[in-house]
Amino acid sequence: MQVFNTIAETHKYSRKARVEGKFIGFVPTMGALHPGHISLVERARKENDLVVVSIFVNPLQFNNPQDLEKYPRDLDKDLKLLREAGCDVVFNPSVAEMYPEEVNKHYDFGSLANVMEGAFRPGHFNGVAIVVNKLFNIVLPYRAYFGEKDFQQLQIIRALVSIEKLDINIVACPISREDDGLARSSRNERLTPEMRKAAPFIYQTLLNARTMAQDSDSGRIIEYVKDQFIMHPLLKLEYFSIAGANDLQPIHGELHPESYGFIAVFAGEIRLIDNIRLI
Repeated sequence: MQVFNTIAETHKYSRKARVEGKFIGFVPTMGALHPGHISLVERARKENDLVVVSIFVNPLQFNNPQDLEKYPRDLDKDLKLLREAGCDVVFNPSVAEMYPEEVNKHYDFGSLANVMEGAFRPGHFNGVAIVVNKLFNIVLPYRAYFGEKDFQQLQIIRALVSIEKLDINIVACPISREDDGLARSSRNERLTPEMRKAAPFIYQTLLNARTMAQDSDSGRIIEYVKDQFIMHPLLKLEYFSIAGANDLQPIHGELHPESYGFIAVFAGEIRLIDNIRLI
């Protein structure tokens, strides 16, 4: 496994591979890897000739400076996991390497970016789009792999590919969960033992909402979810939204096929997100 720190050497490697007719599978990450990330790498390994993983904590997508500062980092552990998973190349640039000059680019994703995460994290998706587009142009992948836990981000990336007219296949991968149902996330490392024990309540609430969806409208389900968190001693609901999978717009009243429930919850200062297909 090779580790590159510069854009030039990574791009040179990718260009050579493309000229040789090899398919590159790409997994962009911010490090602090967990089994969910590794499952993406393993799928990319099966479906491509080469696998490239980026490890870069992108400052442009953090609207909370403290969240950026406290984001978990463990490069040695990450490299060990990637080597064991059969990764070919790791691209681990510095912020100065990625952004030598001030970045002023702005994307318009319309209503996709104005709801849920977009409403509560202003500028987040623009930062995601900027770094992902730059990574795509460096790595030149045939396929890029993203987990469905960040479902709204997945739809933003698909829109980005369309806007930039990129010849890249975006592969959506199912949410990776712990045995107790908690969606795997790098931020889980920051949970206290007490919070970690409480966190599966989020997924259990989503499962109950899915059961209700068989004979309830969106309003009743949303009220149920809100009520579950009102008295919870450790978990604070930021939002719960029922929306269509493709346009991510809120559904009012009767649910329709491809209705999803999206949730964001705070455990102390640690923000956890999850989603579930309701219909």
